[in-house]
Amino acid sequence: MVVVVIISVLIGLIAPNIMGRVDEARVTAARADIATIGQALDLYRIDNGNYPTTEQGLQALVTKPSVAPEPKKWNSSGYMKKKELPRDPWENEYQYLRYPDGSYELMSYGADGREGGEDNDADIYQKDI
Repeated sequence: MVVVVIISVLIGLIAPNIMGRVDEARVTAARADIATIGQALDLYRIDNGNYPTTEQGLQALVTKPSVAPEPKKWNSSGYMKKKELPRDPWENEYQYLRYPDGSYELMSYGADGREGGEDNDADIYQKDI
């Protein structure tokens, strides 16, 4: 009986730490993905003179856009090592927005998949990496 109590206490102490580490690992993975996608976007801009439009989206990194403006020198291999876009660690799509001045914003909406939030639900922006 004492052994069961000791094991229960240990599980009670260790489980929250493990769960916290899982959440921390997901945030770290999202930051790494965002950095990789950002590098692919930079390569796209070098080849084509600008970043994909919001309408073309991140899909322009794996499939040649057919929506204007069509890229001038799109790399036939695409810009991502894998031929598909990663999803964030919560299985949501990464968010991409290109501004009229030519800059862009790249982010994950975090665990809840919605804009805003705190803690695990907080958005992860490229500019904060």
